[in-house]
Order: sequence, then structure tokens, then C-alpha cells
Amino acid sequence: MIRVNLLPHREEKRKRRQQQFLGLAVFSVIIGALVAGAVWFFLDQQVQQQKANVAYMKSEIAKLDKQIEEIRKIREETAALLAKKQVVEGLQSNRSEPVQLLDQLLRQLPEGIFLKAIKQTGVKVNVLGYAQSNARVSTLMRNLGASPYLENPELVEIKAVLLDKDPNKRVNEFSMNISVKRAKMEDTGGKGARTPAGAAPAGAKK
Repeated sequence: MIRVNLLPHREEKRKRRQQQFLGLAVFSVIIGALVAGAVWFFLDQQVQQQKANVAYMKSEIAKLDKQIEEIRKIREETAALLAKKQVVEGLQSNRSEPVQLLDQLLRQLPEGIFLKAIKQTGVKVNVLGYAQSNARVSTLMRNLGASPYLENPELVEIKAVLLDKDPNKRVNEFSMNISVKRAKMEDTGGKGARTPAGAAPAGAKK
């Protein structure tokens, strides 16, 4: 009977299995490392791309903010220029207003009334003066109300006073407010023609 010793064969087979296991383990580690590296690289690229996008958006937002600030400054400058233009146009359009005001006051002033002071603030005019009687003040108010350049006469105060402390010079001191009728713009073929409020337009029949 022949006896065969299988121990060396089994030992060799066990060594081969161990070698195969180690090889598979090393291969798995390498594959795992490669996969982890690939995932890390992909995620890093995504993070870098997001950072680049954020930086780009910040730069664009900064540009827009700068443009908005420039637009705001331009609007403010435009508004300031328009305001100056309106002031100049108002001064040009109303430069004859003081002359008209004094002319109308002189035209509508009845006898027995003397003006002491005239103060104009915008369209409002305050008149201080002396009158020989209350009736003459009423006449002055009617005359001013009928004027084509003045309106809304309003008596603020009237009181009896002595001029130069002389009992024989007793008069009525009055304060009165009136309004100036500012000229209005009318369209005539695209050009503004100024016509005083209350005055008849050129060519109108009376």
C-alpha cells in the first residue's frame, strides 16, 4: 500500500490562497484609494468652480453697484439742473412783476390813502399804509380785487393812530394781504406764450 504525504501540497495551496488574498486586499486598497482620490478631485473641482462663480458674482455685483451709484449721481445732477433751470425761467418770466405790482398799486390807489411799506414773498404781498377812513380802505380792496394782476385782497388789521402824536392827525393804519396773479403758459405751436391770469389773450374780442 502506497502512502502519499499531502501536507506539502496543502501548505503550498494555503500559501497561494494567502497570496491571492493579500493581492486582492492590496488591489482593493488601491482601487479604494483611486476611487477616493477621484471623488475628492471631483468635489474639489466643484468647490473651486463654486468659489469662482461666487467671485464672479461679487465682481459683477460691485460693477452694478458702481453703475447704480453713477446713475443716482446723474439723476441728482439732472434734478439740480432742472431746479436751477426752473428758477432761472421763473426769474425771467417774473422779472417785470415788481414793476407791474407797483403800477397796479398806484393805479388802484384811491385818494386819501398813503402806502407805508410793501413786502412781497412769492405771490403774497403785504401792504402797510394809512387811510383817512375805513371806507377808503374798502374802496382800495375793491379796486385791487378788480385788477387783472392782483387778487384775493384780505384786510389783516386796521386801527386808529396819531401821526407825529398830533391829535389833529388821526388816521387809520391798516395792514392788507394781496396775491399776484402769475402769468400762465399757453401752447401756441409748441412755443409758450405768457398771458397774465385774468387778462384777455391777444386777438380776443372784448
